[in-house]
Amino acid sequence: MKHLKKTVFASMLASVVMVACSDPNSPGVEFMPDMYRSAAIEPYVDYNYPDSATSRLTPENTIPRGYKPYPYENNDEGLTAASENLKNPLNLTEKSIAEGKVLYTSFCAHCHGKEGKGEGSIQNAIYGAVPSYLDETPNRRLGKSMKELTEGHIYHTIVHGLNAMGPHSSLIRENDRWKIVAYVQTLQGKDPLNADQPVSEEEDSTESEN
Repeated sequence: MKHLKKTVFASMLASVVMVACSDPNSPGVEFMPDMYRSAAIEPYVDYNYPDSATSRLTPENTIPRGYKPYPYENNDEGLTAASENLKNPLNLTEKSIAEGKVLYTSFCAHCHGKEGKGEGSIQNAIYGAVPSYLDETPNRRLGKSMKELTEGHIYHTIVHGLNAMGPHSSLIRENDRWKIVAYVQTLQGKDPLNADQPVSEEEDSTESEN
């Protein structure tokens, strides 16, 4: 009986070894095969596609889940349309403007300056100093001054960039862009919480002192 058990055990062990060695890519006895062998297509593996491309392209006209297309093109026509039609969709509060200030400090202050006066640490040799958001000189695209820029114009510039400023759409989420826009409006001397009422010089100086 002992001899029979040893024979059966040896036969089973030999079978396992033979099966494991039949596949050079097999790790042997697999406790959880689904952890080793993915049912999904893996990159850089030859699946004999006609074009030899393992990383497959998405079907035409598809967009990522959660992605919201931006309808305004990066040209003067798109900028004009955005400037006239885009409005801040957020329910703005003092908290959201404070969050916009934090985002502005991270993404914008190095060029535009902490107070939006164009006194940032980075200057451009071609375009010169960045103008202040209080500048009333019409020197930007579409003949607008920095102080006149609408919220749609500012948002469009964040998305596509302008002159020496590169696009920031891949760096800043949509809601965060609008928070930055709201904060930039305060640097223009406007009150985004009450768009029809600009911030008075007295209020503005009081905030600066704080």
